Amino acid sequence: MTIFAKTSTGRLLAGAAVGLAFSAMAVQADTIRFWTTEEQPERLAKQEEMAAAFKESTGTEVEVIPVSESDLGTRATAAFAAGDLPDVIYHTLQYALPWAEAGILDTEAATDVIAELGEGTFASGALAMAAFDGGTAAVPVDGWTQMVVYRKDLFDAAGLEAPNSYANVLAAIEALHNPPEMYGFVAATKVDENFMSQVLEHVFLANGVSPVGADGFKALEEGPTIEVLDFYKAIAEASPPGELYWKQSRELYFAGQAAMIIWSPFILDELAGLRDSAPPTINDDPTTRDLAAATGIVTNFSGPSNPDGAAWGDIRYFGITSDADTDAAMEFIKFSMDDGYTQTLSIAPEGKFPVRKGTADNPTAFVEAWSKLPVGVDRKAPLGELYAQEMIDEIVGGLDVAQRWGVAEGQLSLASKMINGQAINRIVRQYIDGELDGPAAVAAMNDELGKVE
Repeated sequence: MTIFAKTSTGRLLAGAAVGLAFSAMAVQADTIRFWTTEEQPERLAKQEEMAAAFKESTGTEVEVIPVSESDLGTRATAAFAAGDLPDVIYHTLQYALPWAEAGILDTEAATDVIAELGEGTFASGALAMAAFDGGTAAVPVDGWTQMVVYRKDLFDAAGLEAPNSYANVLAAIEALHNPPEMYGFVAATKVDENFMSQVLEHVFLANGVSPVGADGFKALEEGPTIEVLDFYKAIAEASPPGELYWKQSRELYFAGQAAMIIWSPFILDELAGLRDSAPPTINDDPTTRDLAAATGIVTNFSGPSNPDGAAWGDIRYFGITSDADTDAAMEFIKFSMDDGYTQTLSIAPEGKFPVRKGTADNPTAFVEAWSKLPVGVDRKAPLGELYAQEMIDEIVGGLDVAQRWGVAEGQLSLASKMINGQAINRIVRQYIDGELDGPAAVAAMNDELGKVE
């Protein structure tokens, strides 16, 4: 429950050299509400610890409220209509600009927070992805890149190249696909899962195909798009039957029954036997590190029409809502991104790469602190102890080439609406199931995407 009306003290201080002194006098509310999609119990506990530290510094209590990522859009829209938004929302990139345009986010407040922390201390790409009306829609918190996770031991034994291109993936499927003992791939096919949207955008980006240009919707070019469709149908046919998403792909890879999957870095601790709720089942030891040692990753991935390839990157943001007690929300975010930033990253350091690298006094302070954070839930170890340095470099380097539809064209908002609508998922599934041929599928996508405003 919020007690006082929103204020704009923070905005009046924008641009000034404001120190981060978190006194009770600086904050107007005695309780603010914080929606987070980091709802696993261990991650919630970390966020509650940070909320407690903030209360100790400011006297303001933070009610940490878990919200399932799949429900976030619906719940935020309903809360906005009811005038009952929380003060702060931890959200994905796909909501940043649509929510800013809809008036759900207070973009001026977010821009002021970034200015007070020091714009130059943030990764420029993370700010650019949420650029809005001369400012920033929300405050970037952390980021990661999607990965092709593969059985490097099997690839090496078969003399296969790393799966960093359509051709290399298809060659590996040809060599390793032997169901049910070994599936060549586990592709996302459940059309109402955001996971399928993420995987598909990655595969489209790899071939340089995007539905947006500088002027908005850009019709998909038939040739390169059919290359995407044919590739996705091939990896779907090398997958088990059924409605597949992140759950099955992880389970099959952990059981040693999949040669390749596409996943986020959040899989890295589980892969090394550090989480009892999701253990490797490739042998009788749920704490085994054997599968991690046998695994390789690829972040930059290419198709025949885009030899340079691309990595799909995701940035998470703190959004200050239009119903927030503004000053209290701003102070909470500044605390979380400064004194509390190492704690913020420690929620899941394997998937939370720092987008704020340091402070004005120590430009690499947060990167250094992050690199020493242990990963895992039931057992702990630093990533550097679990994986070779070349794999760590591949993980971190992915953010350098991370892309998303519409970012370079200034059309991320339109692209996000196209993705959220899931028309691409449905039509790709129709192509996989043989209900549409290539030209018809491309025409259907252009028809659906052209209606998105």
